[in-house]
Amino acid sequence: MAVELKDLTKVEENYSKWYNDLVVKAGLAENSAVRGCMVIKPYGYAIWEKMQHVLDGMFKQTGHENAYFPLFIPKSFFSREAHHVEGFAKECAVVTHYRLKNDPDGKGVVVDPDAKLEEELIVRPTSETIIWNTYKNWITSYRDLPILCNQWANVVRWEMRTRLFLRTAEFLWQEGHTAHATREEAEAEAMKMINVYKTFVEEWMALPVIVGHKSPNERFAGAEDTLTIEALMQDGKALQSGTSHFLGQNFAKAFDVTYTTREGKQEYVWATSWGVSTRLMGALIMAHSDNNGLVLPPRLAPIQVAMVPIYKGAEQLAVMTEKMEAIAADLRARGISVKVDTRDNVRSGFKFAEYELKGVPVRLALGPRDLENGTIELARRDTLTKETVPQQGLTDRIAALLDEIQQNIYKKALDFRASMITRVDTWDEFIETLNEKGGFISAHWDGTVETEVAIKEATKATIRCIPLDAEEEEGRCIFTGKPSHRRVLFARSY
Repeated sequence: MAVELKDLTKVEENYSKWYNDLVVKAGLAENSAVRGCMVIKPYGYAIWEKMQHVLDGMFKQTGHENAYFPLFIPKSFFSREAHHVEGFAKECAVVTHYRLKNDPDGKGVVVDPDAKLEEELIVRPTSETIIWNTYKNWITSYRDLPILCNQWANVVRWEMRTRLFLRTAEFLWQEGHTAHATREEAEAEAMKMINVYKTFVEEWMALPVIVGHKSPNERFAGAEDTLTIEALMQDGKALQSGTSHFLGQNFAKAFDVTYTTREGKQEYVWATSWGVSTRLMGALIMAHSDNNGLVLPPRLAPIQVAMVPIYKGAEQLAVMTEKMEAIAADLRARGISVKVDTRDNVRSGFKFAEYELKGVPVRLALGPRDLENGTIELARRDTLTKETVPQQGLTDRIAALLDEIQQNIYKKALDFRASMITRVDTWDEFIETLNEKGGFISAHWDGTVETEVAIKEATKATIRCIPLDAEEEEGRCIFTGKPSHRRVLFARSY
């Protein structure tokens, strides 16, 4: 059901509440009866489906195949890789029994104490352990490598403080898990996939990202190296939008996955894993939207063009509808998604506000005068401007306009990010910039976990990444004054 815009909190008044309002009022998602979990509504899921479709195609173009692995993982699997279990232990949901029974006191149902599992099961927080236990059965020689698998699935990480799309106890994602004969192949795979994510987020989500290495303290649990794409939201906070991990031989050793080389030797397999999730929905909302609602890049918008008739009476509506359907057919033939809105229970002004709220890139309005003059009113969501244009050549105009809107949204985000990267050389400058401006702060760090943790405890800012293009530069750590050889990016984050 559509919602009045007056109900939407203003960005400048309360950014967090604006975000939550927008997710709910634009019909993307809502909280469920299960604490910390969400219901993704049809409009929100339509955006995720587009993301999924594009990414799935990109994965397949790079040689990956989809598979599916169990939701439940034996608890003993997690104990095999020490860093991995340490990283996920606090977030695991554990299944201990497999049956309920009627309460003898008549108070509903209770867990049947006689149905205790021989080994407790973990509800999948990530799948490295179950997959590498499986790969042991798939790999015997170099001829079996590489294995390039991807899984579309849900995962559970028992979060206590949740926010729709950004952090929920259950969320949707994809996780790639690959096996290779050499370190070099695995490292190249990890780099390839982080660049796939970069391409998707920049070209489809219209959101610029910085690619870099995570610091040792921020790496994925069990990884030797984690690559990340970091995006900046409009409130100056960073959002980790995708990661790709070089896992070395850690999981192969934990699950004894070896292969026979061409020379007949036994070697452990090299591994990667990589993933993005419905957190990308949160990034899409926070990076582009405004006080009027969502601003969706045309490439991911479920409805790219909304058409609204301006009419009096059923007879006029029928004439308008016939004309709009003809225009819509031409647009659809060009691969453009169109909705012709002939609802007669709400006014056209209400429809305009609703499509602004839902972030539809282009809105067309057709009235009796337009019908006479061969014109139509065209409004674009990104600039909130409108003009009257000829119906002739409309399909070409809109196709070009959708590309223009996509680029304009990206440029706006890119310009904003450029204005929010600040170089600082002292602790005082760091604190002042963090508290008064936010954004990414480029600063020297002495390379130690102790300093990284101390800065986080003092400011809630973390090292978002060590950019791939970071140049060698001698300096002094902003916190300890010790020597540093390059700058890293700090920010407060989601």
